[in-house]
Amino acid sequence: MFEDLFKVVKKRFNDSEDDYKPMFKCPRCQETSPLIRYEELHRVCPLCNYHGRLSAQERIQITVDKESFCELDSGMTSGNPIDFPDYEEKQKESAEKTGISEAVVTGTATIKGSPCVVGIMDSRYMMGSMGSVVGEKISRAFEYAAENNLPVVMFTASGGARMQEGIVSLMQMAKTSGAVKLHSDKGGLYITVMTDPTTGGVTASFASLGDIIIAEPKVLIGFAGRRVIENTIRQRLPEDFQLAEFMFEKGFVDMIVERRKMRSVLSHLLKLHGYDKKEV
Repeated sequence: MFEDLFKVVKKRFNDSEDDYKPMFKCPRCQETSPLIRYEELHRVCPLCNYHGRLSAQERIQITVDKESFCELDSGMTSGNPIDFPDYEEKQKESAEKTGISEAVVTGTATIKGSPCVVGIMDSRYMMGSMGSVVGEKISRAFEYAAENNLPVVMFTASGGARMQEGIVSLMQMAKTSGAVKLHSDKGGLYITVMTDPTTGGVTASFASLGDIIIAEPKVLIGFAGRRVIENTIRQRLPEDFQLAEFMFEKGFVDMIVERRKMRSVLSHLLKLHGYDKKEV
């Protein structure tokens, strides 16, 4: 009797192990769904359409043509301009964790045959903060695009300026903005794609200077945080304040594009502005 009961309990225990499915809890709607479904949709919540964060490598894989990406300035690493304690160790840890040397990856690529310069910020590396090397790589990407008559597609994801580099990090706002202006003066097309989150000094500089500004659905876009603004103006902000849809309604964003459609939309925009394989 007890032996039979033990077999039943053991069978149920083993069945529960076999049936176990990892779940994903959406940070926006707070609902859970199967993790495998979330990954199949390239990290998009199947319930509320929130677009989660991708690594630079994942973004390249789903955006540009296969084997077309050629990285620029891959060996650049940041120093410690203000001797911030443990900054070198923090950078080493981030590099080992992410497999990239800085918070942005830049390079040349084609999107459905249309050549362009692509920049992808990676929030896994010190929250995509903009230090001296991030600013330098982005500036060089725009300068390269200006010299070679190429459009720029920049995927932004950042918590803002990198405090470990002090005033040097703030200077990158002016430097990147100047590089965007150089590219614009030569007639170049610049498309910004804001992903989650795009905030701080990145929003206040090159991220907001695109000729066309695209955002993924329900991502966070802004400069200062909600609490800082509310405490400053002493008013309660709308619940959807700083979400992509709110920004689109107010005219800050030109388009909201789902991840599954992003590659096609970018290709269409590039070709619409005359950047195709034959002309460049």
